[in-house]
Amino acid sequence: MKNPVQFYKCLADETRLRCLLLIAQEEELCVCELTQAIDEIQPKVSRHLAQLRKCELLLDRRQGQWVFYRINPALPDWAKAVLAATLASNQPFLVKNMNRLNKMGDRPARAQACC
Repeated sequence: MKNPVQFYKCLADETRLRCLLLIAQEEELCVCELTQAIDEIQPKVSRHLAQLRKCELLLDRRQGQWVFYRINPALPDWAKAVLAATLASNQPFLVKNMNRLNKMGDRPARAQACC
């Protein structure tokens, strides 16, 4: 991330903000989980995730057929603090999304920690 203007512009879209906060809360989510949680079509969610990757807010990893997204651990401390404070102070913003996510069947399994 180059500067705070870029950071806040990336958060200025509701879909991107919801995806980012859900990922922050769950630590890691795939596109199908985010699609279910925010009730949007896969191309729209994927487009917003690509933007968040471009902004260097997210990293992704492939596991078989799944691509999982997580918060970039290299974010500056101030950016991590903003995300943590936003998440902690705005749980009602995500209640509906978390309910949808928790009702999702057949969620992809994460790889277990290696030896």
